Amino acid sequence: MFFDWLKTYLPRGLYGRAALILLVPVVVIQLVVMIAFSQRYFQDVTRQLTQGVVAEIGLYVAAVEGLPEAQIPLALEEMDARLRFTSRLGDPTPVTDQRSWDDITGRVIAAELRDGLDGVEGVDFASDPRRVQLSVLTAHGRLTVDLPRRRASASNPHQLLVLTALTGGLMTLIAFIFLRNQLRPIRHLARVAEAFGRGENKPYRLAGALEVRSAGAAFLNMRARIERQIEQRTLMLSGVSHDLRTPLTRIRLGLSMLDVPEADEAEIKAMQSDLDEMEKLIDTFLDFARADATEEPKRLDLKTLMRDAVTRAERAGSVIEAVILPEEAVELTGRPAALSRALDNLLSNARRYGTHTRLSLTLFERAAVISVEDDGPGIAQEARDRALQPFVRLDAARNQNRGSGVGLGLAIAHDVARRHGGTLRLGESEALGGLKADLVLAR
Repeated sequence: MFFDWLKTYLPRGLYGRAALILLVPVVVIQLVVMIAFSQRYFQDVTRQLTQGVVAEIGLYVAAVEGLPEAQIPLALEEMDARLRFTSRLGDPTPVTDQRSWDDITGRVIAAELRDGLDGVEGVDFASDPRRVQLSVLTAHGRLTVDLPRRRASASNPHQLLVLTALTGGLMTLIAFIFLRNQLRPIRHLARVAEAFGRGENKPYRLAGALEVRSAGAAFLNMRARIERQIEQRTLMLSGVSHDLRTPLTRIRLGLSMLDVPEADEAEIKAMQSDLDEMEKLIDTFLDFARADATEEPKRLDLKTLMRDAVTRAERAGSVIEAVILPEEAVELTGRPAALSRALDNLLSNARRYGTHTRLSLTLFERAAVISVEDDGPGIAQEARDRALQPFVRLDAARNQNRGSGVGLGLAIAHDVARRHGGTLRLGESEALGGLKADLVLAR
């Protein structure tokens, strides 16, 4: 449960996760080192140095309380010269406790001085950050001692912390630059693969680590095999089309030259109608097999393409009830002829099985959805996957007598959508009650 909650806040990209793997250990190690060093090393060293200072100030107190009053000034002067302290006896004002909020070792020094000496009135660290002042009550009056701060604690303790932070930050920056250079070929490979899924053939050069180069080489080989298969399929079907059209043309020519009685003319017309149906079937099959293999992708205006499709559909007899388009321009990279073919097939299906059609375009962050709705009988939910397969005609769901389709309209639209990084979704129209076909295209 905790890990599921944590995953919602973790980065999803490879660069973010790699940076997190790099950054977290560095930050944790630096924090542990800084805390452990400041708490253990600095505090222990400060206590040891302060204990020596306590012993030295104890000598001052012993001299003041144990010597005759006339000898005290000479004794204090001698100890100041040897210990490099500054002492005064009989100051009227006691030293008050003063310490800045970020003085961590000052707290330790003050505590050690109070524990080791009796009569300490106050310890001042703020008046001069490089020195420590304190006052002690003795039998002969107030003794004020001024000593260098480095005698009680390590000098400039923050330098190690600053140096550690700067070094860690510099190393992290270098690691980030190296990481970005290592991830750039992976991200480039991902963009090229994504573009190929949309039908674009972007150039790609092997780069990066051996594993990335291996993946890139495998992708290039796969792309080359797919392109060869598409080219071979197109050439083969073009040859099949030529071979089939030749005997069909001979048969049509032979039928037109037959001298038959008037009673048999109906039979001849029926045979010619069958030949027309066969040619139409061949053309439709070639459209499906060829798809957009021979067309180069380019930038296009989706709204203009949809308006042209509406114009063609209305000339063919469709009744377009509404065309809903966004106000802003909608541009994407695609194959205009293939998209026009897919839209024509969807609008033709809507005209064949319904009386009214509704066309709309909805924009999302990474996709554009073209919706074609009709008021026909629709397609049952359990049969929608089969309807996208080639040569599938759902007689029970879509009235076959309304048209002469061969079961390739939805399959062609689905294939075009997949070649543009999207898909074709079939559902129920809430506005018209019939079929709703959503042509999803990647932006």
